[in-house]
Amino acid sequence: MAETSAIVLVHGAWGGAWVWRRVLAPLRAAGHEVHAVTLTGCGERAHLRQPDTDLFTHINDVLGLINSEELNNITLVGHSYAGQVITGVADRLLAEGAGRLRQLVYVDAMVPLPGEGWGTQHPADVVAARQAAAQLNNNALPPPDPRDFGIHGADRDWLLRRHVPHPFGPYRQPMPFDGDRWSAVPRTFVDCVAPAYPTIAGARLRVRQQPGWQIVEMSTGHFPMITTPGAFTDVLLQAFKTSVQV
Repeated sequence: MAETSAIVLVHGAWGGAWVWRRVLAPLRAAGHEVHAVTLTGCGERAHLRQPDTDLFTHINDVLGLINSEELNNITLVGHSYAGQVITGVADRLLAEGAGRLRQLVYVDAMVPLPGEGWGTQHPADVVAARQAAAQLNNNALPPPDPRDFGIHGADRDWLLRRHVPHPFGPYRQPMPFDGDRWSAVPRTFVDCVAPAYPTIAGARLRVRQQPGWQIVEMSTGHFPMITTPGAFTDVLLQAFKTSVQV
């Protein structure tokens, strides 16, 4: 019997499990058990957003799915903001020492250093603007126009309908983790370069300076699972083939 493998997909800010809709069937057809998480306060769980919803809430969302489904041989895939989330999830799984994690895939995502948060590197004026926007939106960050991600036409309309304000708690919160332990995990960075989303510029540079990264460039915008789902599915499947469980 072939080894059971699990792919856990974690959406970015303003999204939900629905953003992965176009890649679920082909990933499952390739023989993987695939789960798409909706983080607390997002997507169909937007009504659960509370003032204390934070990064650790989202880490626990993913761990809850992994544990309740008893998943092993796990590929964690995080888009954009979810780079923070999957880093925290990986740290917790590695601390257990149970050998459940296979690899991490950062999809045009944040790649934190230990103790670094979403807003850590932002200029003071950007932080102040985000705080002001959150105060006006019930402690949440309003979604930007999908055009900022290189998305137009029907796909832009789809995101405009589905995106919801993102809990502000994670923006202010550092991500503590064991960097040495994390660096031993096989890691892929999917770099979406056409157009390149400016917010990811720091991560784009960091993965080229750190050892141990496999970098895959895609000629698409910030949401490859929407704009080029076939090519993106191929990237995930290839990453799985070249990784080993740790």
